Amino acid sequence: MELVIAVLFGAMALIGVVALAKSVRIVPQQRQDVVERLGRYKRTLNPGLNLLVPFIDAVRTKVDLREQVVSFPPQPVITSDNLVVSIDTVLYFKVVDSVRATYEISNFLQAIEQLTVTTLRNVIGSLDLERALTSREEINRHLSGVLDETTGRWGIKVTRVEIKAIEPPPSIRDSMEKQMRAERDRRAAILNAEGHKQSQILTAEGEKQAAVLRADGDRQARILQAEGQAKAIRTVFDAIHQANPSQKVLAYQYLQALPQIANGTANKVWIVPAELTKALEGMGGALGGLSQMVGDAPSPQAASGASDVEREAAAAAQAAAAAAREIHDEVRVAEAQATGGNGPQGLPAPEPVSPHSLLQDPADHRERG
Repeated sequence: MELVIAVLFGAMALIGVVALAKSVRIVPQQRQDVVERLGRYKRTLNPGLNLLVPFIDAVRTKVDLREQVVSFPPQPVITSDNLVVSIDTVLYFKVVDSVRATYEISNFLQAIEQLTVTTLRNVIGSLDLERALTSREEINRHLSGVLDETTGRWGIKVTRVEIKAIEPPPSIRDSMEKQMRAERDRRAAILNAEGHKQSQILTAEGEKQAAVLRADGDRQARILQAEGQAKAIRTVFDAIHQANPSQKVLAYQYLQALPQIANGTANKVWIVPAELTKALEGMGGALGGLSQMVGDAPSPQAASGASDVEREAAAAAQAAAAAAREIHDEVRVAEAQATGGNGPQGLPAPEPVSPHSLLQDPADHRERG
């Protein structure tokens, strides 16, 4: 009897402990428990200490209120240009109403996955491959709008949808790599051509500026040289006018220059005019009558050297007459060689001119003429 009573008390104590355990529920932060009483929704337990009626109230589901991340496996999708691409998606969502998430749909994760796949196929099906690869933001925005609108009835908030990868077929990837390589080669060639063009332009500009500077320097050098020559000529001209040389000095200088003119290496043919003898006679007359010119009489200091000047003038006149005769003979020989002895004769030989005649007064010659 006592044993039965002990067993009974033990059973009652055990039942009491189990009832106490079932009547006390501690819910952690960011979680809600959905409680049913006799199979019917009763209430939702919030974070903290909660009491339940043992054996009558039961927790149906434990809902996590934190934002959750779900990565769906790659899904094959056909683009508008009939290419099959594999797309990986990542979904961010959180439960905002635990009661509806429990009773409105049996498995909201599977429902979200299938809804994402179908929506993604509709969106990608209206785009070609190139646009699908470059329009991820547009695709994500469209997916978020559709999923948020649909899952709102389930008490779920889709915060963000991201496309993790879009994998085209291997053959398309090879073609895309070749296209990108060709595009990069084209850009590199364009950049090289632009660089060469700029280099040529800069080189041409530099050569142009250098040529302009050289031309300007040459012009300034010529201007300075011309100014220097003009200044030199002006200085010589002023010096001659200030010295006021006499006619005797000028005639004497001219007679000294005649042999040099006749003996020049560049003088191949020297045409002697018929008036040369008359010119020499006039020169001699000028030299002979210089002493009689008004205002040009020799000074007493120069009287002692008059004989020396006359001798030098006579020698110069004799040398000029000899040079004239030689040139006249060369002209005659050249005419004979050119005509072969049958052509027209050249100019008549002038009368020989003596050196003394060059120093006489040309007035005597005019009287004899």
